[in-house]
Amino acid sequence: MTSPAAALAGAAPSVFWLEDQARPEALPPLAGRVGADLVVVGGGYAGLWTALRAVEREPGRSVVVLEAGRCGQEASGRNGGFASASLTHGFANGLARWPTELATLDRLGADNLRAIGDTVARHSIDCHWEETGELAVASAPHQLAELEELAAAMRAAGHEVALLDRTAVRARLDSPAFVGGLADPHGTALVEPARLAWGLRRACLDLGVRIFENTRATAIGEGGAGIVVSTTGGSAHAGQVALATNAFPSLLRRLRLRTVPVYDHVLMTEPLSAAQLALIGWAGREGVGDSANLFHYFRLTRDDRILWGGYDAVYHYGSRIAPDLEQSDRTHGLLAEQFFAAFPQLEGLRFTHRWGGVIDTCTRFAAFFGTARAGRVGYALGYTGLGVAATRFGADVVLDLLDGEETERTALEMVRRRPPPFPPEPARYAGIQLTRWSLARADRHGGRRNVWLRALDAAGLGFDS
Repeated sequence: MTSPAAALAGAAPSVFWLEDQARPEALPPLAGRVGADLVVVGGGYAGLWTALRAVEREPGRSVVVLEAGRCGQEASGRNGGFASASLTHGFANGLARWPTELATLDRLGADNLRAIGDTVARHSIDCHWEETGELAVASAPHQLAELEELAAAMRAAGHEVALLDRTAVRARLDSPAFVGGLADPHGTALVEPARLAWGLRRACLDLGVRIFENTRATAIGEGGAGIVVSTTGGSAHAGQVALATNAFPSLLRRLRLRTVPVYDHVLMTEPLSAAQLALIGWAGREGVGDSANLFHYFRLTRDDRILWGGYDAVYHYGSRIAPDLEQSDRTHGLLAEQFFAAFPQLEGLRFTHRWGGVIDTCTRFAAFFGTARAGRVGYALGYTGLGVAATRFGADVVLDLLDGEETERTALEMVRRRPPPFPPEPARYAGIQLTRWSLARADRHGGRRNVWLRALDAAGLGFDS
């Protein structure tokens, strides 16, 4: 049997998506003073969508984007590339938190996903956009029972989903670990994440947005009738500012306990041969996620590699973010071991890349929104690992709020209310570790949630990636 160490022996400690030869050259940093109608802080999906939607909604609006590194190099270029129609981190979370407006949220989410596909086509973004749908798999009887309940609720809400038994799920993707599954053919598209970010960057530039890379925003303040964003190389002045830094510390201190940074880790295999693909099936190429609390997500790439990630979401004391946290022998070894447990027929397959990245999570698992400085600063954050598509919706919400528009989006309870913050340290670290331990315990004991998890459920709180 292939040992995890042997399978990982040649894996480069780098992000597969970011090594692409299509990666654009860096743009010059800001030097001096620049003015605009709107300044966007952050050049990932959230910031790029905000800039693009701003000029699409109001042609002629001057927009500046400030990015501390290079656009798309953090979470936007490191994720699994699952673009979900869900704005609520899944139907079940939406049903639990916003039952009376879930139908509206589902419709807006489907429209949002469709609009992303239209944007990809309109701007000729070569990011291998695949509308594959998603397959949720169960590896234990209690998970299958939960999927049965979810399927019933989704069908009642008008979703076209199919509940699969062991034989049916293994006909789609053959693993001895699967006892059943739920197929949702319409809710997910797959994408090459870094190429999507680079394509949005190019679309912004083509429409006149000015982007300054390697320009870290250091402070935000008021200047005259507008807002001033100070940077490492100068300053940006605007009537409005949109903050899109997500996992990284916000320029608004009051937001810093609203999210915590969590490290997610990923493996990428070498390309599968036709014979290896035949051993597992996967003719539909669906994006797949298992149904455990500590879950995996996996998918095929354009050249038939398997991306395998998730499970061990890691929070570091004090909300620490640092490059050395992106590699973890323990977590990558665990992921490799779990990969071959799921697909023993792929004995001998090797991993070519291993990496990690930081995402933001909040206590309700779905993004939240707001304004500051008399409505002149807007923000969206807390996407909790589901921001590939939801950031476009978030961009429109932030622009609605900045423009003072009353829209269907701004009327949503999801938009009007913010989740409770995490506690300060050391309670934050202790609570997160207790929650992770409890979730793992529930996975091992038929899904039974202990007193701690039940208390969090009752309070509407949680921790997820």
